[in-house]
Amino acid sequence: MKTIVLSLALVAAVAALGVAAPPEKNYTVHEWGTFTSVQGGDGQLLRWQPLKSSELPGFVHDWSKPGLNVLPQYLTPGGKGGLVTLQRMETPVIYFYSDKAMTAEVSVAFPKGILTEWYPRPNQIGPAQISRVGLPPDFPPVDEAASLTESRVTWRNLTLTPPAQATFADQLPVDAHGRNYFAARETGSDYVQIDPAGGTNETEKFLFYRGAGSFATPLQVAVDGNRLVLSNHGTEPLKHLLVLRVRDGYGEFATLASLPPGQTNWLADGIGSINPGWQRLPLAQCQEAVGAQMAAGLVSAGLYKKEARAMVNTWRDSWFTEDGMRVLYLLPRTWTDGTLPLTLTPEPAHLVRVMVGRAEIITPEVQDQLLALLTRATSGDAAAREQAGLAVKKLGRFAMPTLTLAFNNDYTNAVAELGGRLLMEAKYPPH
Repeated sequence: MKTIVLSLALVAAVAALGVAAPPEKNYTVHEWGTFTSVQGGDGQLLRWQPLKSSELPGFVHDWSKPGLNVLPQYLTPGGKGGLVTLQRMETPVIYFYSDKAMTAEVSVAFPKGILTEWYPRPNQIGPAQISRVGLPPDFPPVDEAASLTESRVTWRNLTLTPPAQATFADQLPVDAHGRNYFAARETGSDYVQIDPAGGTNETEKFLFYRGAGSFATPLQVAVDGNRLVLSNHGTEPLKHLLVLRVRDGYGEFATLASLPPGQTNWLADGIGSINPGWQRLPLAQCQEAVGAQMAAGLVSAGLYKKEARAMVNTWRDSWFTEDGMRVLYLLPRTWTDGTLPLTLTPEPAHLVRVMVGRAEIITPEVQDQLLALLTRATSGDAAAREQAGLAVKKLGRFAMPTLTLAFNNDYTNAVAELGGRLLMEAKYPPH
């Protein structure tokens, strides 16, 4: 009895002091995203310019319009188009699910890279420093936008509202560009709103950010004759590996359920004739088949079905349509937590983070074909020049590493000079 009385007295004392009870863990957070790297036939990571991985709506923020009166500290001149990196962190989105409206704080660090785009506008974005240009001399320091030397994005006082309670669904921004961005909204997640700068509220169904950096992912893919060699250099199993090649209107694919750490797997005939373990389908059928497999893998990792379908639809044009060879796989959760430390206040009851690794493989066949076209073009073959120009354009953001492999880093001869000229023409078509 004495113990009970003392306990009640302690509760009363805490209440009298006005000490708030710890916040309830009454919400769930889910996140998905992609890390894309480019590898040569020898399995080595290649430096490349991420450029536009996919077109984004005009309302998405970047360093050309960061807001909050901040200036980027370390961003390469020319914006993200000027970056040359090993990895592109593409479209992580964070969803929230709560029983009632609430506020939260979300902070994501990217210690090995730099953030390049985000939405809604955060309270703090870095690396950046406060700019007092245009501010009156007596304007006080702005804590939310203070100098930040690390790559980090923070959203404070983020309002989360369940769909059934939201009266502002029509306030979601729209744009004629970046159609793939909007696929991420097709879920039952909360609406998020933030007004860090005292202006108009920005509303979305998720938090969005992107970045780029130079670091390794666990999977190495090499070409050995007519075999693909998949090696896991990480410390945990890699799961749901999908090997896909798109060419001539067909998709060829094979799957691997898991690749243990420190182990290697050989996929025979991955480059030449199709092995019985591979499937070959017309492109539209292949897209449906591999899309369903990818969605199933994402659900098995913890995403809701609508979230998995939203991710597949976001990257369908890139993953399953672009010509080339690539390997898609699920990155371990611990790798994600180390690469993108995430802090949530209050702490959610459930947190799921699912990142897909994409290894784009520049095969010897592709680089040799391009080099042959360029060589013929420098000898006066007009048709070869036109074909080479089309090939470079089709390679898109992977053209630069392909040319680097084709020239073996030697840009001093006429063939390399033509390749560089075609690369510029692909980026800036002549009028």
